[in-house]
Amino acid sequence: MTGTTLFSLLIFALGLTIGSFLNVCIFRLPQGQSIVWPHSYCPFCRASLRWYHNIPVASFVFLRARCSFCGQPIPLRYPLVELITGLLFLLVFLRFGFQWATPVYWLFVSILVTISFIDLDHRIIPDVISLPGVGAGFLLSFLIPWLSWLDSLLGVLIGGGLLYAVAVAYKLLRKVDGMGGGDIKLLAMIGAFLGWKAVFPVIFISSAVGCLIGIPLMLFRGGDPQLALPFGPFLALGALVYLLYGRILIQWYVDCFL
Repeated sequence: MTGTTLFSLLIFALGLTIGSFLNVCIFRLPQGQSIVWPHSYCPFCRASLRWYHNIPVASFVFLRARCSFCGQPIPLRYPLVELITGLLFLLVFLRFGFQWATPVYWLFVSILVTISFIDLDHRIIPDVISLPGVGAGFLLSFLIPWLSWLDSLLGVLIGGGLLYAVAVAYKLLRKVDGMGGGDIKLLAMIGAFLGWKAVFPVIFISSAVGCLIGIPLMLFRGGDPQLALPFGPFLALGALVYLLYGRILIQWYVDCFL
């Protein structure tokens, strides 16, 4: 095993471990619970888990996806969050290497994973995550050589302002809310971490993927136009695509259409 392979495995393992913590955040934050106390417990029987019950992915396999105390099934979401986080940590490292941008974007992808799964479960994006994320993205922009503080600040203003304008226009036209305030704050946070140039590509990617998933789902549900899908996960996906492959996509667009 080469040194590069070993280091990549260590990065992946770090991501798995962070993903295990994100599961705690995803479960507890919407309920207003502390993410540090009490120790991890089964949500069904409330029994405190042992350390060997919390080994990322491995415990899920060894326990055969069931609580060792009450036998209730462990949701597949737990190892899924861990695997997604591990993969994203590895991709970020492979993309940015040994520089300050890597831990900054590890924090960024961790926030996006947490927000996405909370939004899927509860249709909310907690301010306790997105608002500090805006501030963190702006402050950490000073560690990113290609992202100036002005780019980050404009990303906050344009990202949040653009979706706010869309939300206001939709309500004026349709007389109903079409976009939650959580999505507005999430795009402001994305702008803080990625800069104002990322805002429009992120909106385009998220909207395109949302249509590709939402329209078939609406037709499957009998053409119900009131079918509501949380937009947060799509914004997060757009941000991840731009973060990891933005330059490639922009160059492809320039080569094909300009």
